[in-house]
Amino acid sequence: MSDTRHILVTSALPYANGPIHLGHLVEYIQTDIWVRFQKTQEHSCYYVCADDAHGTPIMLKAEQEGLHPEALIAKIARAHQADFAGFLIGFDNYYSTHSKENQYFANRIYTRLRDGGHIQRKTIEQSYDPEKQMFLPDRYIRGECPRCGAADQYGDNCETCGATYTPMELKNPKSAVSGATPITKSSEHFFVDLSGLQAMLKDWLNSGAVQEAMVRKLNEWFEAGLMPWDISRDAPYFGFEIPDAPGKYFYVWLDAPIGYMASFKHFCDREGVDFDAYWGMDSTYELYHFIGKDIISFHALFWPAMLHGASFRKPSGIFAHGFLTVGGEKMSKSRGTFITAESYLKHLNPEYLRYYFAAKLGSGVDDIDLNLEDFLLRVNADLVGKVVNIASRCAGFISKNFHGQLAKQLHDAQLFEAFVAAGEPIAEAYAAREYSKAMRDIMALADQANQYIDTHKPWVIAKQSGQEALLQAVCTQGLNLFRVLLGYLQPVLPKMAYAVEAFLQAPLTWRPEPLLGCFISPYQPLMTRIERPQIDAMLADSLPPATRQPAQPQPVAPAPAAQAAVIDYEVFAQVDLRIARIVAAQAVEGADKLLQLTLDIGEANTRNVFAGIKPAYPDPAQLEGRLTLMVANLAPRKMRFGISEGMVLAASAGGSDIFILSPDTGAQPGMRVK
Repeated sequence: MSDTRHILVTSALPYANGPIHLGHLVEYIQTDIWVRFQKTQEHSCYYVCADDAHGTPIMLKAEQEGLHPEALIAKIARAHQADFAGFLIGFDNYYSTHSKENQYFANRIYTRLRDGGHIQRKTIEQSYDPEKQMFLPDRYIRGECPRCGAADQYGDNCETCGATYTPMELKNPKSAVSGATPITKSSEHFFVDLSGLQAMLKDWLNSGAVQEAMVRKLNEWFEAGLMPWDISRDAPYFGFEIPDAPGKYFYVWLDAPIGYMASFKHFCDREGVDFDAYWGMDSTYELYHFIGKDIISFHALFWPAMLHGASFRKPSGIFAHGFLTVGGEKMSKSRGTFITAESYLKHLNPEYLRYYFAAKLGSGVDDIDLNLEDFLLRVNADLVGKVVNIASRCAGFISKNFHGQLAKQLHDAQLFEAFVAAGEPIAEAYAAREYSKAMRDIMALADQANQYIDTHKPWVIAKQSGQEALLQAVCTQGLNLFRVLLGYLQPVLPKMAYAVEAFLQAPLTWRPEPLLGCFISPYQPLMTRIERPQIDAMLADSLPPATRQPAQPQPVAPAPAAQAAVIDYEVFAQVDLRIARIVAAQAVEGADKLLQLTLDIGEANTRNVFAGIKPAYPDPAQLEGRLTLMVANLAPRKMRFGISEGMVLAASAGGSDIFILSPDTGAQPGMRVK
């Protein structure tokens, strides 16, 4: 195709000191769906990744396990790749930062930065373990918080009061490695001087390459001027030695993103792809990084600075995402909700989770929640009850009555054409990473297909003499609609897509012609329902071994609503629900999610309310004049941005999908809702 795009995509490199868990998989599933979608559009799109295999934690973990670091990272690499394969993550290449290619590019970038005047040397003081004879990273020093006195806090911040400080300020510090009291020791370190790259970085950040919410966060780094970035560590350290500094090693965050280049170079050498066409300073090809929002500064400040200073191209875009909670809370080993990929795969189909994440994910950086009750209900209702149901209701009649041959004409060509036309907005949603919108649109089509089958009732037609042609045509129509839907779901459900291609004996495409007069294979079940015991077993398997009780399965985490305290009718009756008209709406400066609303609740009475609905209504003006529900007798709440005098009620499907009332329901401001 003349308009074929050339795209290179990466996900953040998983650290090689532990297993892949469901929180990690948000990113890899999000990326994999996007890459698979691009390939359905016939673009050239490569997806590479690698294990992040250097640093002090890996060195110490290997020592604890009695292994050489290389043996440890090899063991972890095998486990990571098995987990990714289990979740159908389709890397074109998966590699390691502990590679000759990574060392080559780390040295090359460093020497170019040095020769370009971007490297500084200066002596700094650090905490040193006199027993272990090593400098200690901040996270390997524990002590009492200098502000609140909380015990057993890290050397850089307090988890109790949130204070930040230096390890030297910590009271009664101890090395987490040996237990010794650290001493202060001087050492020469190497820094990238970012001051000369500051203007370039600001221009690049404002070019649209980074999400607006992340740009606002990153702008804080520029307020006092970008400080030099420390890129060296002292021996002992597992990593690459700096070429002109024996005993000094590249900090892991220098060579980790270079792993993107190294993995792609390894792929290029194997497949005969032109590496420089993608990474050269003047490249017209596209480069995208999918990452978690917690590592945005490394990817959107330090990484483009390194690339530009070393005469390589900068990313076309960096797509940050939020975190995963389970049942509305952080993942917890003690509650069995710290679920590893391995534990999940023992009990559940990976495509359940791929679909559930897709149904939750948008293009922003909002956190998403895995509520296991909702997970069970949504997968069973959407994938089994809607999508697979279409094929199972039609295929048997074709096989039994027509020896597997489809009709030579569609029963409703216009409906088929409408399904194909719907592919354009669905493609736009995929391309924009608005997967939740794409899933809603696809399920709306599935509802139409099921409605078509319900209307024509092939099971009734089959009992009527002389209606064979109609039966064949109706079932052929249903299977063609099903094929269109699976084409749209192919990026999310690749394994099912392969099975459907075998079943229909035809490829899935984004803009298909109807299958007519051809033969299909006998239908085999494509997906079974999630059963509650499967989730119980997964949760039990995720508990620490000492607390597991296989004979008493853990219950499914309830929906957040089920966790609230029960109230009686008299308490609920005190809630004053009123219709309100939004007379003014504006964004709140400095807030990612809040809008400030002025609400008319009748009798010349207005209220000021802050509502977290900005992701759904980025243009606040569209809300003005609309009606909504509000809790009118809620006590005023003092917020950082002002006083909120009530609460707006809205419906949400998760993420940025937030809905209020329509512009005119016939209701009037001030009406009470009973």
